[in-house]
Amino acid sequence: MINRKDLLDRARTLQATDIHICAGAPILFRVGGKLVPISKAKLTVEQSKEISLELLTEDQKIRFEKNLDFDLMLAGGDGRYRINIGYFDGHVGATIRILPTTPRTMKELFLPDIVGKLARRTKGLVLITGSTSQGKTTTMASMIDEINTTCKKHIVTIEDPIEYVHTNKGGIVRQREVGRDTQTFYTGLRAALRQDPDVIAIGEMRDYETIKIALTAAETGVLVLSTLHVISIDKIMERLLSYAPATDESQLRFLLAESLQGMIHQELIPTVNGEQRVACEVLVVTGAARNIIRRRGGFFLRSIIETGKKYGMITMVESINALLKRKIISEGVAKSILVNYT
Repeated sequence: MINRKDLLDRARTLQATDIHICAGAPILFRVGGKLVPISKAKLTVEQSKEISLELLTEDQKIRFEKNLDFDLMLAGGDGRYRINIGYFDGHVGATIRILPTTPRTMKELFLPDIVGKLARRTKGLVLITGSTSQGKTTTMASMIDEINTTCKKHIVTIEDPIEYVHTNKGGIVRQREVGRDTQTFYTGLRAALRQDPDVIAIGEMRDYETIKIALTAAETGVLVLSTLHVISIDKIMERLLSYAPATDESQLRFLLAESLQGMIHQELIPTVNGEQRVACEVLVVTGAARNIIRRRGGFFLRSIIETGKKYGMITMVESINALLKRKIISEGVAKSILVNYT
């Protein structure tokens, strides 16, 4: 049976992004967005449990048995891994996300120039949005790296868990992990405001209190970066407002209209060579966009993007067509994505 080191080494050699360990199936690597079995042999219940629990210390095993789920970061000379271990149909299994050893640059991610310009704003809120596993954290890490490289600024991150480790370059980056360095995103964000930040990066906005204090920070001269799980840019306002009690909706719309600087909504698209490439639509918040946000007209934000080319805005259709024109993606893939945007 394969041991932990060999498993992780093999995954990195094949440039896998994830590993799935599940009883009744072979070990699966996600390569180029697709699940690929590494052998024909299916794992038994005991094999799945043994491989999964090998990732934990004895203390972590006790906590896992108590909670039935366990999340951890594993770091070593060969890289970093985000791991979830849990019970599936009564059997122990694991999912491992393989993380790059350093943040990728905007150039390496082929992000449009406007994303870098948003990263270099001096205040306000910039959101990176998308569905699960669409590279939001990677894009935010790239934006942090851009600020860290080009500016002398104090950057505080609150993450759960820390995925990319930043070294100090032009400025300083202080990373805080929920559960280790601070209790919650909210408590970490509240403390960050007393730490003389220029930039605060929040791994995810999950509750109304965190959203409120993030907007307060953005309004008082701090650049705030955060991710948000949402399926389209049309739904961003609806998602944010869903966290607020009805009595606070009007106030939240006002704060969002005043503080938002931009939104980057992205998808990871499979390429013709089996890799993945970011396609994104980018909204730069103009006066017209602020009026729409105040009126809760989130559905009309895409029309702002379509007419905002002079501000650097990009539609998803333009992003996909650019990839197609350069033959990075196939026509079939392009059509399957564009059906959601036309």
